[in-house]
Amino acid sequence: MKTTDTPAPAAREGKKEGAKEGALNAFSHGILVIWAIMVVLPLLWAVMTSFKDDASIFGSPWSLPDTLHFDNWSRAWTQAHMSDYFLNTVLVVGGSLVGTLVLGSMAAYVLARFDFPGNRFIYFLFVGGMSFPIMLALVPLFYVVDNMGLLNTIHGLILVYIAYSLPFTVFFLTAFFRTLPTSVAEAAFVDGASHTRTFFQVMLPMAKPGLISVGIFNFLGQWNQYMLPTVLNTDPDKHVLTQGLVQLAVSQGYKGDWSGLFAGLVMAMLPVLAAYILFQRQVVQGLTAGALK
Repeated sequence: MKTTDTPAPAAREGKKEGAKEGALNAFSHGILVIWAIMVVLPLLWAVMTSFKDDASIFGSPWSLPDTLHFDNWSRAWTQAHMSDYFLNTVLVVGGSLVGTLVLGSMAAYVLARFDFPGNRFIYFLFVGGMSFPIMLALVPLFYVVDNMGLLNTIHGLILVYIAYSLPFTVFFLTAFFRTLPTSVAEAAFVDGASHTRTFFQVMLPMAKPGLISVGIFNFLGQWNQYMLPTVLNTDPDKHVLTQGLVQLAVSQGYKGDWSGLFAGLVMAMLPVLAAYILFQRQVVQGLTAGALK
């Protein structure tokens, strides 16, 4: 008498689950590939177009440049004053980024580590600041900055950028400081360290992944900021890169320097890409540190 072996129900279920996971992985990878193409292709096209002349841009926009026109970059850097805009942007973003990280980390540390009356109220004020539309604050902000004598100044724009970035910074770092072990701070207090020394020499180095993550996010937002400098920085000599690109686009009316415009666009884009490529691992570590601890 012959008997036929039939697969066990558990084995059949395992094969079905494996097939479902394989199909799901293939679908998710396909979506990621399409998304990567949608993101990378415009960037590559902008870089390629920055080396063309105006005739090639309109005649064959999708073809590779026959000759690399490096003069587009030099013309945008010198004649279009992109060098001045770049320097102003570095000063504003550099100063505001340092101020945001220092003030935001100090406020977040106090809110995360100390219990006092009004702690939660202050924390939710920062959280509420994230949801406040900046458009509603432009008019009163203009008059406040003007009354303080900070209109059309680099340091005035730095202070506004710091105030604009603090809510998200405090919200992010408060949650990160809560994940750090309290035993290290307690050991520092036992050794005679003050609160200031404990924060700067013990807790702040431990929060390095979170600082890098929130620093990258703030850098991206402040570098690409256009609305605030347009309202608060009308002096052409103090313009930042976003204002400079708009000025370059409209400076010649319908006879705009399109090749120089794309060269300036790539110049403004490169620091952001470089920052993300260099610190992408630290950004991921900072975002996942709270979940792993």
